[in-house]
Amino acid sequence: MSQQMDAAIPLVALVGPTASGKTALALALAERLPSALGLRGAEIVSADSRQVYRLMNIATAKPTAEEQARVPHHLLDVVWPDESYTLAEYQRDAQAAIAEIWARGRLPLLVGGTGLYVRAVVDGLAIPEVAPQPALRAELEAEAAQRGLGALLERLRALDPIAAERIDALNARRLIRALEVCIVSGRPFSEQQGRRPTPYQTLALGLSMPREALYARADARIGAMLAAGLVAETEALVARGYAWSLPAMSSLGYREIGAYLRGEATLAEAVARFELATHAYIRRQMSWFRPDKRIHWLDAALAPDALATLAEQIALTALNPGHGSEIAPE
Repeated sequence: MSQQMDAAIPLVALVGPTASGKTALALALAERLPSALGLRGAEIVSADSRQVYRLMNIATAKPTAEEQARVPHHLLDVVWPDESYTLAEYQRDAQAAIAEIWARGRLPLLVGGTGLYVRAVVDGLAIPEVAPQPALRAELEAEAAQRGLGALLERLRALDPIAAERIDALNARRLIRALEVCIVSGRPFSEQQGRRPTPYQTLALGLSMPREALYARADARIGAMLAAGLVAETEALVARGYAWSLPAMSSLGYREIGAYLRGEATLAEAVARFELATHAYIRRQMSWFRPDKRIHWLDAALAPDALATLAEQIALTALNPGHGSEIAPE
């Protein structure tokens, strides 16, 4: 290894919006890169805030058993749908997984579309030290149930307009956490989000394609999810006693199918809502990732082999000692 690679853990971060093909490219890179870098193999660390939930496989597009057998995965199926899993816990677990992967002489790949998860690891985010407040959370959840998430967003906008602008307005858990930190600490949530040094040399790769083409790909995947049994999976979650009010059950797909199962929408209406909500999520993801100049953007519309070859070439240029390139140029 070069002095550069000896000084820090090489980390390949693969990001991009939902349905852009991150899983397929990650598997290809995990199988191609290690031998060229003199490593024993590669393992994938998920950066997806919904794939942490057990029993929620279809709408989260969780890697299949076959895909997980091809390359080891970490931070899938971490908690049950009614259990809490904070950003701080994710950061701790991801950092530990990456260190263990590297200690085994293998290349860690951080893969996912949850921008805050990626930044928590890559940028060493300093996460606000405010312990969960069950009573306050229950109060905020009740307010959201009565007045809608828009009411929480307005409260956050009054306390911390910067956080309100950045946050996913449809993510009840994130809205409640931001309000919790503001109220308990008496300081804006955004002011408490700094950075700490990390032990990584990170190469960031991003997948993108024209928006309308990505919407079409996402819609096709939703059709495949329905064919794979999304309605039955959602019914099974409810049968196990998981309430619709749980943050996990507000995830894309389960929220919309829930409206159908409760008789609030036809299946066609629920699917249309799922599609529109996914399009909005794609826009938010790209708004999050696009400003980061460290990301090497790749055309997700390329043929799979051509895309993998291009990504491999970029990675080898960055990580191969013979090239001497910086891993994450500004």
